[in-house]
Amino acid sequence: NEEPDWFQDAKLGIYFHWGVYSVPAFGSEWYPRWMHFEGRKEYEHHLKKYGSPSEFGYHDFVPMFTAENFDAEEWADLFQKAGAKFAGPVAEHHDGFAMWDSALTEWDCAYKGPKVDVTGKLASAIEKRGMKFIATFHHARNWQYYPHEGDFDTNDPKYAYLGSIYGPIHEPGAP
Repeated sequence: NEEPDWFQDAKLGIYFHWGVYSVPAFGSEWYPRWMHFEGRKEYEHHLKKYGSPSEFGYHDFVPMFTAENFDAEEWADLFQKAGAKFAGPVAEHHDGFAMWDSALTEWDCAYKGPKVDVTGKLASAIEKRGMKFIATFHHARNWQYYPHEGDFDTNDPKYAYLGSIYGPIHEPGAP
């Protein structure tokens, strides 16, 4: 068996998505992609509520992601009361925003948005209760380029590390 015994024996685990895409809270965690496709419900919602993606891009949600009510201890208590044997977040979804204090990008929750290491605090609180901590990384699609027909700053180096949202990663200033 490739799975560890604790995983095979666990009857319940809690795995969740939570990040910048929770600010518009529309559709799913794929909002950052679909908000650029005319005809999609996410695009229509974005246009109506925030304006054109060329004027209000996904990066504009980051300062709005304050996580002011986030309490890792409270979350871990809930997971434990539910009977979970393991729990944890998607530490980075395809939007390229790291939900931990990363030394590799400034587009992380310790530097922007909530300015707290969400994943680190969750790991500590979950492990303190004797549960296993898990985290997933959806990096594989961060490098996919979704052309947006020039409707926003795809070549602006300050957004280069926001993965699939603003194009392929590149060194700032490089094409």
